[in-house]
Amino acid sequence: MLGFVARTIEKIGANKSVNTYRIKYISKTLNLSITAFFLIVLLMLLGIEYSQLSVFLSSMFAVIGVALFAQWSILSNITASLIIFFSFPYRVGDAVKVVDKDDDISGVIEEITLFHVLIRQGENLITYPNTLILQKAVVKLTGADKLPLPGTEAGQEGQEGGS
Repeated sequence: MLGFVARTIEKIGANKSVNTYRIKYISKTLNLSITAFFLIVLLMLLGIEYSQLSVFLSSMFAVIGVALFAQWSILSNITASLIIFFSFPYRVGDAVKVVDKDDDISGVIEEITLFHVLIRQGENLITYPNTLILQKAVVKLTGADKLPLPGTEAGQEGQEGGS
């Protein structure tokens, strides 16, 4: 079953030209979830009563919840990573502009990881959390719309001409 899930994720990733590291992240996350589900089913089949199992799981999740309360952003970034894997319209290598009310970020997507998107802006590498990239408007820059990026020849010419 886990092999089937891994092959399906690899096939979806290949069809969408997704980076192999992202495919591995998603595959591991889903395999862990499926394993936990089947472990619970196995415990119930072995005769452990539902009430005992539910008390144990409730206690375990309460402890984990308290331990991770301050780290809710980790869980939301992992969830956002799953959403990005299956439906994010941008790929590694795309020139994008993340529209923010205070400061827009333009650059080239260099990597999409489990927790963040790396955007190359000239010589700078910007780490942008997955949850925020889903909440902000992202414009794909193509052809004439592409902005000259700082640190490139086109970007330096644009700065000299504007001075």
